Amino acid sequence: MQKLLILKPFNLAFFIVAAIAVLLTWLITKILKDANDTPKKATYIIICIATIVGYFIYKYALSLDQEYNVVYGVYGGFNWWKELPLHLCNIHMILMPIAVATKKRSLLAFCFFIAPLGAIMALIMPGLGFSGYSILLPRMLGYYGTHFMVVVEAFLLYTLDFYKPEYKDILRALLAMIIVSIGVFCINLALIFTGACADANYFYLMSPEGNPILEMLYSLIPYPFLYAIPCTLILFVYALPLTFVLKRISR
Repeated sequence: MQKLLILKPFNLAFFIVAAIAVLLTWLITKILKDANDTPKKATYIIICIATIVGYFIYKYALSLDQEYNVVYGVYGGFNWWKELPLHLCNIHMILMPIAVATKKRSLLAFCFFIAPLGAIMALIMPGLGFSGYSILLPRMLGYYGTHFMVVVEAFLLYTLDFYKPEYKDILRALLAMIIVSIGVFCINLALIFTGACADANYFYLMSPEGNPILEMLYSLIPYPFLYAIPCTLILFVYALPLTFVLKRISR
């Protein structure tokens, strides 16, 4: 039984949690699909807020996790400056309820296309301390719960009719991604140069931190930020066929 609780990418526990996320997406869609716009929007925003609250509870639990502090103890243990909601998934977690509330198409496109891509990459290539441990650990519940909920909320944008993708939106999402990445890179530099966080690495723009895809890119382009630019190609490989399929389904 204990072995079944050990979670790492593509093992049985991982697929069980993924199946729960799919079931949750279907269930929420089933309940809200035909609801009026106002209660549907309100319910979606409440779900997003619950995820955000869960995220901060998870980070607090992480600050008390001695095993995690040992893993990242090179720079003196847990550092709140390193745990701000500035990674790609965290930013989308905050932006998705805003996108639905404001109905900004560019913001909806940014969330729909980029959020699941970033979250799925984090799920299949987790950082140190988040693979090979029991799902019952607070840090595992928080990490996988947050990332799976980001995926669920991103696809709910489509299934609840808040957003229908168009090809032209892909370039808008890419432009938004570049602008946000530049801003986050500047935050990384500020945290490093002020001494607040010597190893600030939001968006993994400073170093790959063991990510196999980013490690490969860094070996080809050994410069912070620049080595991550080819990742933008992944957006087109993923977004173009997704948009094609969803537009066909809509017809």
